[in-house]
Amino acid sequence: MIIKQYRQPLTTHISVLFLICGLWLAPASAQDDQQSRLAELQAELKARQQELAENKADAEQLQDILKKSEVEIGRVASQLNKTESQLAENRKEQTVLRKQQSELKTAIVQQQSLLASQLRSAFMAGHYDYAKMLFYQDEATTFERVLTYYQYLSKARQQEISRFRSNVEELETVNARLEQKAAELAALLTKQKEQQAVLLTRQSDRKQTLAKLNKQIASDAEQVAQLQASERALMEAIETARRQAERAKTELSGLSKLKGKLKPPASGRLRDLFGNRRQGQVRWKGIIIEGAEGSSVKSISHGRILYADWLKGFGLVTIIDHGDGYMTVYGHNQALLKQAGDLVAEGDTIALVGQSGGQSYPNLYFEIRHKGKALDPTTWLAK
Repeated sequence: MIIKQYRQPLTTHISVLFLICGLWLAPASAQDDQQSRLAELQAELKARQQELAENKADAEQLQDILKKSEVEIGRVASQLNKTESQLAENRKEQTVLRKQQSELKTAIVQQQSLLASQLRSAFMAGHYDYAKMLFYQDEATTFERVLTYYQYLSKARQQEISRFRSNVEELETVNARLEQKAAELAALLTKQKEQQAVLLTRQSDRKQTLAKLNKQIASDAEQVAQLQASERALMEAIETARRQAERAKTELSGLSKLKGKLKPPASGRLRDLFGNRRQGQVRWKGIIIEGAEGSSVKSISHGRILYADWLKGFGLVTIIDHGDGYMTVYGHNQALLKQAGDLVAEGDTIALVGQSGGQSYPNLYFEIRHKGKALDPTTWLAK
């Protein structure tokens, strides 16, 4: 099939800049700037959809637009995930600092009370003329006892004053850090709001593109052709990853000893589709886990990321080499959090559940392969 070219080039993607404010509320000028940039992005995407409608783009062109849209959604979602992690860490640090602040305030009040008590004791003991007692040997026993008592009180007071000063200085430091964390939290909340707005705009654009694409491939024959093309793309990616794994010769132990013991890579309802007819002669090579969009996708075992990119029909995909010819495939992700070459441990979050690859609802597509052959994942996962 000869792909028709657009008569006019599509408007290029603009980069969305994120501004960070240092106060609880962003300055009016910053808010206006953010709204202006979001309006520009919305106008750009609207113009693109209008251009697509006018040019009556074919399926291949729509697939390319869908890819760009889903990759951009992945980028923004990854940034948003990082921001939300920073928010959680900030709140955790503030909780610790507030506890320290409360403990220091309590200690300072107690020390103030103790110092006041010591001063009262010194006052009640009266004033002695040490010189007179020393030169005239007046009440020498009393003089020695009082002198010892005063020395004890003076030393105790000095120690308590030192602790008091130390606690006051530490409290000032804690208060300053709390103010800093509060400012950082405000900035992160502003950043989160911006990223959420951009994500929603990108998702709306994707939805429109997907609707046009589904209309283009409405017939069974066209759908089968699309599935076959997607499967070929995945097989090529897996074969490339397999060759890379062989060249790397990484010390990985494989999965053979873990059969029936592996934790599911995501939370949600598992659809056992392995081996079932998908459409025409195309059969399922993996399973689907229906999860919440943006929830964690975890590596089922330690390994090395061999592939992390967009694939036709599977969206944003991660492929992990576990050694001894074993690989796992994670598709339909909203965002990829690891890059090719990264080492991962069991349970590490590698991606976020999404609906890339033209999916109509959020889910994770999961495969296990050994030397290129697809295995039934349900026999490997713990019951």
